[in-house]
Amino acid sequence: MSRIVRIGAATAFFNDSRMGIAQLLEKADKLDYIIFDFLAESVMGGLGRGMAQGTGLGFAADFADDYILPHLQTLLDRNIRIVANAGGLDPAACAEALRRRAEALGLCPRIGVVAGDNLTANLNAHIDADTCDMFDGSSVLEKVERADRVDSLVAYTGAFPIAAALGAGGDIVITGRAVDSALALGPLIQEFGWGPDDFDLLAAGTLAGHLLECSAQVTGGTFTDWRDVPDWAGIGMPIGECAADGSLVITKPEGTGGLVSVGTVSEQLLYEVSDPQRYVVADVVCDFTAVTLKQIGPDRVAVKGARGLGRSGTYKASLTYDSGWRAAALIPIIGLEADAKAERIGAELFRRVDTMLRQSQLPPLTRTRCDVIGGSGEGATTALCRIVADHPDREGAQLLVREQASAISHMSVGTTLGLGASVRPVQWISGFLLPKSALSLTVTLDGAPISFRREDADAGHHARSKAPALPVPADDADPLRVVPLVRLAWARSGDKGNLFNVAVIARQSEYLPYIAAALTPATVGEHYGRALGYPGALSVESFSVPGLSALNFVVRNAMDGGVLASTYVDPVAKGMAQLLLEMDIPISAELLQRSYET
Repeated sequence: MSRIVRIGAATAFFNDSRMGIAQLLEKADKLDYIIFDFLAESVMGGLGRGMAQGTGLGFAADFADDYILPHLQTLLDRNIRIVANAGGLDPAACAEALRRRAEALGLCPRIGVVAGDNLTANLNAHIDADTCDMFDGSSVLEKVERADRVDSLVAYTGAFPIAAALGAGGDIVITGRAVDSALALGPLIQEFGWGPDDFDLLAAGTLAGHLLECSAQVTGGTFTDWRDVPDWAGIGMPIGECAADGSLVITKPEGTGGLVSVGTVSEQLLYEVSDPQRYVVADVVCDFTAVTLKQIGPDRVAVKGARGLGRSGTYKASLTYDSGWRAAALIPIIGLEADAKAERIGAELFRRVDTMLRQSQLPPLTRTRCDVIGGSGEGATTALCRIVADHPDREGAQLLVREQASAISHMSVGTTLGLGASVRPVQWISGFLLPKSALSLTVTLDGAPISFRREDADAGHHARSKAPALPVPADDADPLRVVPLVRLAWARSGDKGNLFNVAVIARQSEYLPYIAAALTPATVGEHYGRALGYPGALSVESFSVPGLSALNFVVRNAMDGGVLASTYVDPVAKGMAQLLLEMDIPISAELLQRSYET
């Protein structure tokens, strides 16, 4: 019970910095595992498109040469094991590439592979007329039928196959589209012997994985109080110190940059979880509403209180497909009234291209957007005119890219050389639920099959308790003072398909009732409707998270199609929390004064 398993996280996304593994090996005193998270919905689509066009391998091609091989001898010598979802759509090929390169160096790591999540080749067996998008209820089959090309269909698999590969002796385990948090949960299952019905422990391990999966986001990356985070250049990679009872400490190597605090861990804990009382992954349904955090030392935060509610009988499946083409360009304008000139350039270019399309008997642009970045204020300034437009055909999108270059001589004074223009397919995403029995997962070690336990059926455990109530401010005569939300809370946001998630964590628990009174679903929906240019309020659902003194908001149908389909400057919703932090919050003047005095 006293043994601690130490898991370091080296990457958060495809092509993340390569400094992570080098830092962990150099500066962490002891590690048992290093995990690598490479995948997201958009990445799966890109990998699928590359495979179909013969321009890509279907997996993270640089995983072997750039992340692992420079450190493989050290990893083997120190018995540090690797778990990575670098396999993408072809984990066996990823493993084989690593094996060949390792053998060329005279090294022979044992490599486990978890496969069977890639369903792209069997699309018709998994999508029919009754398959509905899990977020908006729309027909997934209709999306497939109108697609120019389906890029990928994958299922988010769990941690027990990973544990089996490790238990069989794998030094490195490569998966496809496993749940991000399963990269850490798998090692904990193997190390501590947790079973499929140990729901509270599986929830605790899932929470550990969720905190680690985004790497430096839990050690101060993207933190609200960014000025408090030292040395971004050398930011510390997170380490989870995990115990058999599910308790956890988040920390980082000594002598590294970044910050591990209740604030940084709180923000990452609620990142993209939607309903914190029902965070569903392949192995367990998690309730995070009673999780508590405690600062137990410099850059050390203790985490406890996750609860498992059972297990779902389904996997989340994610479909990516191309439909239409996207043209985009960035044009600088310098001088007086630069913002007004930039706005007019965008409108005139769209008007010109639609005229030329009509003359060529081609359909018009289907979606257009012009964002003017900077350029306001008195005197000469610089504005960036960002134009985005979609067209059913590549030829139509290419026309806008060609014509935007003419603005330097045809349009506003002060227009200079463009900063870049591109044409690419528009990628869309749809998620739906798939029975676990529909998948045939396999686990191998150096090519030999490994047996593993799988639980396809639902399994009940704890009953879901009543949703936590929102706190109510005291009804007293204390005068109120209005301050911006950022004075009272930390906040973090992120996308999930066509919705985004915003977590608001009170800096002090006493602030939460006042924050909750001001931030209702109606006021938050109205605020984002105005900020994002919608004609009315957006649909918002709110959740109370009393363990963290926090609120979590889900803003639906707000991402303009999501990720690579969105025309927004911020298609992954990283800045949406920042737009909320300016809201005014009435709060007890006495409480505010007392807080500052202490």
